[in-house]
Amino acid sequence: MLKILYEDDTLLVIEKPAGIDVEEIKRFLPKDATPAHRLDKDTSGILLVAKTKETLDFFHKQFKERKVEKKYVCLVEGSVKENEGKIETLLGRSPADKRKQKVFLAGQPLSAGKREAVSEYRVLERYKGYTLLEVRPRTGRKHQIRTHLAYLGHPVAGDKLYRFKNQKIPAGLNRQFLHASRLKLQMPDGNIKEFESKLPGDLNLCLQQLKNL
Repeated sequence: MLKILYEDDTLLVIEKPAGIDVEEIKRFLPKDATPAHRLDKDTSGILLVAKTKETLDFFHKQFKERKVEKKYVCLVEGSVKENEGKIETLLGRSPADKRKQKVFLAGQPLSAGKREAVSEYRVLERYKGYTLLEVRPRTGRKHQIRTHLAYLGHPVAGDKLYRFKNQKIPAGLNRQFLHASRLKLQMPDGNIKEFESKLPGDLNLCLQQLKNL
């Protein structure tokens, strides 16, 4: 079920399919193997799995110190004006909907205690009514990319939680168009490795249909 991109004695790098959350993934992993980070249930792509506690601690430290380079590919609603940009806000749980995260700005009411979130993006391609982006989250907050893009006025296509009222969904897209495509990090032996995951079939099909509009 899980495609393995890399494996050694301490580490497993897999492609997580959409529709299964990280907790469910554990059922398919070797004994004592633990995901080193999280992907939302309907986000596909690269998932790093530690086989030992020492390896897990090592990668947790890298993520905490923002040494891991992550790249996502996502399709968003509307035409993003700038070809590249940076989003810097605070993030915290939405008072109105506990399932969601919300953008807060420094100095605003309720901003105290909220956590810094930074995302960079660049346009990969433009379609009628949609924009394909590469997003590089510099921090690792819950729902960060989805919340930040909705804040910009361009929710991720197919995102049922953060979509705007009356937001259209591209034909044939049955989940949010968000894919963890690249991961670059230092290995326990000191070497730098980069892993890549191509867009899965359902997302490629969505783009092909948009090209034909």
